[in-house]
Amino acid sequence: MSTIVQDDGKISIPQGVREALGIGPGTVLEVQSQAGTLVAWKKVEPDAFEKWRGRGQLPVGANTDDYLSLIRDGDSR
Repeated sequence: MSTIVQDDGKISIPQGVREALGIGPGTVLEVQSQAGTLVAWKKVEPDAFEKWRGRGQLPVGANTDDYLSLIRDGDSR
């Protein structure tokens, strides 16, 4: 496939390539030159919460609403 560089430096990525790679509006691409070849890849931001998912445990006998109330309002003992 070929594409043409516009006057302002923009290029169009053919639709088939965009669909195959999951590239859509707003996708950030990293671009660099390697041995005279243009190389681009999707920049994937790590999920800031992924390492914490599934680590929290509710106190024994508490449900989610009780626990959230406790940490928001404090212990009323």
